[in-house]
Amino acid sequence: MIKRLYDWVIRWADRPGGTWALFILAFCESSFFPIPPDVLLIALAVGAPAKSFRFAIVCSVGSVAGGIFGYIIGLQFMDIVGNKIIDFYGLTDQVDYIATLFRQWDAWAVAIAGFTPIPYKLFTISAGAFDVNFPVFVISSAASRTLRFVLVACMIYYFGAGIRKFIEKYFNLLATAFTVLLIAGFAAIKFLF
Repeated sequence: MIKRLYDWVIRWADRPGGTWALFILAFCESSFFPIPPDVLLIALAVGAPAKSFRFAIVCSVGSVAGGIFGYIIGLQFMDIVGNKIIDFYGLTDQVDYIATLFRQWDAWAVAIAGFTPIPYKLFTISAGAFDVNFPVFVISSAASRTLRFVLVACMIYYFGAGIRKFIEKYFNLLATAFTVLLIAGFAAIKFLF
């Protein structure tokens, strides 16, 4: 299923509305969608390397806007929608732990989630549910998401199309590695904090 979603997302790179699709994908991924926007960002940037950084900014703005939407879900609609989204991803057991992270680290917890493979949507929804300081949330989200997507843009700008071919050739291996990194990220946070 994830591979089909990946292929569907990649097809947007060859369409005129690819930039809008990138914005929408980044928005949705920050609050409920499973495919990270990096996939489409890479495809668009490979197609037009000179626009790599423009695509990274579009992706960042969409992601932060989606993070704000996730925050609103957690703040106003946790019982109706937020818990269902978190449960869908099997992250229900992590919510209490996330609350502890927010109490201890506030902005740093959001920044770590925004930059790493830890599910950002879990943190955006939880930030609203636990009433994390909104301006701090937005600033941390903007900094970490922009850094992440600009880093991807830099890789494409300097390494070119070979990155996309590598991703497509080793998608299953990368998906497995991503999952391992995701679990390791949670374990590292639990261990470090």
